[in-house]
Amino acid sequence: MHVAYERGLHELGDGLFAYLQPDGGWGWSNAGLITADGTSLLVDTLYDHRLTRDMLDAMARVTEQSPIDAAMNTHANPDHCFGNELLPTTTEIYASKTTAAEMGDVSPELLAALKKNTDLPAELRAFVEHVFGPFHFEGITVRPPSQTFEGRLDLTVGERQVSLIELGPAHTGGDTIVHVPDADAVFTGDLLFSQGTPVVWADYDNWIAACDRILELDARVLIPGHGPVTDASGIRDVQRYLRYVRDEARKRFDAGMDADAAADDIDVSDFADWGETERVAANVGAAYRLFDPSLAALTPPEQLVKMAEWRARH
Repeated sequence: MHVAYERGLHELGDGLFAYLQPDGGWGWSNAGLITADGTSLLVDTLYDHRLTRDMLDAMARVTEQSPIDAAMNTHANPDHCFGNELLPTTTEIYASKTTAAEMGDVSPELLAALKKNTDLPAELRAFVEHVFGPFHFEGITVRPPSQTFEGRLDLTVGERQVSLIELGPAHTGGDTIVHVPDADAVFTGDLLFSQGTPVVWADYDNWIAACDRILELDARVLIPGHGPVTDASGIRDVQRYLRYVRDEARKRFDAGMDADAAADDIDVSDFADWGETERVAANVGAAYRLFDPSLAALTPPEQLVKMAEWRARH
């Protein structure tokens, strides 16, 4: 299926819609809408109130006839859930139990304060502006899911069968996909960055395994967390990147090279057109902790510093 990669709501057929936000880089996430029998399930909200209102306004032509009675968050990254509070109070919000637990890890107040911090080193200041600058975190209250589950939850949207399948930890601790069997479609969340560099916050090898689980569904259409609508080739590309960086990191780990030097040394030019290539710094760190579990896990701010430094060097 060819879907123009343009900002806004796109009809995919079979009562499915994708809301896309080019260029798909930091914070520019996608969302989805599954409709049937006069009701809708929303897949993810967006990073701030302005973006989420724009999305809900664009969906209004559909949701006036098929109101959003339920929503779900594919994972806890703020660009997929900070807009939750704009949904009607009667809307049931689903998420994996781990996703719900992780939603408090990064607060709107923290991101707003980070944007205003003028004491950061120049390279980190520039990176913070690049990653967070376009978004407005003031006035956001994080609305948590009202229903949680572990592993799998089968729902009906009207009379349509929809499955929420937890495949994390991978990108985050609780990554969940939404499978719509009768439409041969999967909303992948950030297990798929389409034409964008993935970033491993949680479990490196399990993300590679999660790619296989998605491929086993043999879906015709994959709606990614970031980037253009794609098919199985998109998830194979992510898997290829993850395997390549892991294998290259292993060579350098065995040679005694530290993670920062390894991230500088690995040639990611084959993926340079994806953007966000600085994420290799976080991914190599995650690979090193896979090779040596005694290594301390870096906090998200520490990982941001690593990526900012890599970006400044390249």
